[in-house]
Amino acid sequence: MTTHQATVRAGELDVGVIDDGDGVPLVLVHGGESDRTQFTALRGRLGAGIRAISYDQRDSGITVNPPVPYPPEVLGDDLADLLDALDLPRAHLLGTSFGGVVALQAALRHPGRVASLVLVATTPSFALGGEAIDELLRMSHEDRQDAVADFFFTPAGQAALRSRPAARTLTVRDPGQRARRHDAARLHEVRDRLGEITAPTLLVHGTEDRLAPYEGAVLMARRMPNAELRAIEGGRHGIAVEFADTVARRVRDFLGVNAA
Repeated sequence: MTTHQATVRAGELDVGVIDDGDGVPLVLVHGGESDRTQFTALRGRLGAGIRAISYDQRDSGITVNPPVPYPPEVLGDDLADLLDALDLPRAHLLGTSFGGVVALQAALRHPGRVASLVLVATTPSFALGGEAIDELLRMSHEDRQDAVADFFFTPAGQAALRSRPAARTLTVRDPGQRARRHDAARLHEVRDRLGEITAPTLLVHGTEDRLAPYEGAVLMARRMPNAELRAIEGGRHGIAVEFADTVARRVRDFLGVNAA
């Protein structure tokens, strides 16, 4: 296995990237409050045969971008630019939470570049769960760090993670970066366009997710012509961490990568 960390020029951005492993290219798209390092728990379980690529979106990690507002559509275009920079005509996309929003935009705007989608804890609309999301977004960074564990993990998960509090991994952003990210999240609405997304899609969703309610996953499964929903009973928003083994196994099965 090879691991490479770098900054690549993608469109107008200098983008931080972690490129890990060899095989089927799978781009890991981080959530709204995270960065390219979010996937430590998951990528370690993906195993052989998958090239796992994570990157920093605008206003995240070490990516450098102009300090101007942007809608979710621009983030989808950024992802296509990243594929160009990595010389990947097509790739599989795995997005968690707001990363799933970015993956949805890439599939709508650049369908020929998307081999398949894995949407983990993703909503098709900010309006679904928006009250709970706003509750978090109104908090200071420090208060979010304290509150996020209950939104992300079951009581059992919180107990298991207490010795190594994975919930305390929210990326620090300055006020301008934070405002631009939050404004982009509030613009997210694709419920009426789901039927346009024809890429094979795996939906992995916790049934007790307050930030991206399960009803949104059911809606996507119903409206997207090639989508399959796999529930995690009792799971909350952080299923890619708490249930990383289960999520990784489902991803490998979906991609058709045989177990090592």
